[in-house]
Amino acid sequence: MANTGFDYGRNYPSSLRERVFQQLEDEILNGKYKPGDSLIESKLSEEFGISRTPIREALMQLELEGLVQSIPNKGVVVKGVSAKDVEDIYTIRKMIEGLAARWATEKANEEELKEMKEILELEEFYTLRNDIERLIELDSRFHELIFKASKSKPLMQTLKTFHQYVKRARNISMSTPGRAQKSLEEHRAILQAIVDRDPERAERLTTEHVSNASKNLLHRRKEDIEADHT
Repeated sequence: MANTGFDYGRNYPSSLRERVFQQLEDEILNGKYKPGDSLIESKLSEEFGISRTPIREALMQLELEGLVQSIPNKGVVVKGVSAKDVEDIYTIRKMIEGLAARWATEKANEEELKEMKEILELEEFYTLRNDIERLIELDSRFHELIFKASKSKPLMQTLKTFHQYVKRARNISMSTPGRAQKSLEEHRAILQAIVDRDPERAERLTTEHVSNASKNLLHRRKEDIEADHT
């Protein structure tokens, strides 16, 4: 699979290894590289226009993430993200995002509430325009604000760990017809619970929101698999 080199429009970290890692991670999670595909150092080195050392280091990091596997006499092979991985990720998300919403309800200040309201206003605008790319960004921002308002560094670190998995899942989910409007309605309900300082309702609604996204994603994956076999 041909690579066109770095996407310089993104905010990559300064480390060359990190830049290679993030781009390859994105391309595995967005389906450009599929399970079973080989990642060959020499080919990637040529495509990225860099030496093999940062490529090798990035592949080692991808293996630690569980996205690739080094197989003797075969090289590095993409493992990707399985349906079980997705289920596990969403189970964890329900727990940590529900907890973040509960704590945000108890700790959010007026400025943070104002930011959340502004995000929802933008979501409404771009939902009417059916601008999925902007909606994905705003969806991410809304959830990040809840984590920020929770005032919990460990929760923020956990969110960072799952960022790329969640990003890929969000891209698929939000692209499903009707999901953007439904997501907006769910966000409104979550924010209202936070504004009302009702932690139990905020936690429950957030858990339901993540669960709905999970069901939507798994349904899309099933459709894609069936389409591949027709």
